[in-house]
Amino acid sequence: MHFASLGSGSKGNATLVSDGETRLLIDCGFALRETERRLARFDLHPRQLDAVLVTHEHGDHIRGVGPLARRHKVPVYLTPGTWLSGKLGEVPHRHWITPQARFAVKGIEIDPVTVPHDAREPVQFRLSAAGRRLGLLTDLGHPSEHVVEAFRGCDALVLECNHDVHLLEIGPYPPSLKRRVGGHWGHLANAQSAWLLRRLGLDGLQRIVCSHLSEHNNRPELALEALAPLLDGDDSRLTVAAQDQGLDWQAII
Repeated sequence: MHFASLGSGSKGNATLVSDGETRLLIDCGFALRETERRLARFDLHPRQLDAVLVTHEHGDHIRGVGPLARRHKVPVYLTPGTWLSGKLGEVPHRHWITPQARFAVKGIEIDPVTVPHDAREPVQFRLSAAGRRLGLLTDLGHPSEHVVEAFRGCDALVLECNHDVHLLEIGPYPPSLKRRVGGHWGHLANAQSAWLLRRLGLDGLQRIVCSHLSEHNNRPELALEALAPLLDGDDSRLTVAAQDQGLDWQAII
């Protein structure tokens, strides 16, 4: 199994996952033309996608979902709550996700996991193929016990490191937004991500990707500093998915 990022952050998120035969796009937070341009970096046309899986209805995750589905006839998988937000427009080939109920798209099995986030029916995903498991875990306000149990045993993990607590406190956001981001239903701080990673266990993790970093409230070096001490000096497993450059294909062997 392989995975890559088209870009990750508050301006847009999209992750590619493939087992060599199946190609999935998890979220599509970029405008259609920008999505097409970013897919072209990987020598992919949108019609080569087997499905788009949607985590929740916030704009940085769904901006391009409807246009992509309509123009290129890509099937979309989402929860009823996400659909009922009314933010996606017409989606011709729509499939319901039931949280905690496994489903498959061709050769990839997907476990949708409910997470604490301020959306109508948000999920994150654990994906399995060829005996390997990838966890995509962003957009949650706190690492609940349910999340810890669901994401144990992954071979690779894309993990939210949204903000540094101090930078959020002194940053430009208004107080209400600071409370939302740092609250129980907002986004993970670097220290929370480190705590969660320690609970999940690191022995079997081949790749750990810091993702969804805030442009104003975090820096890559701060996210890496928070997680690197857990790796006993082997930080070759640790990297960052950038907003503009994304992340090249990562193999899970």
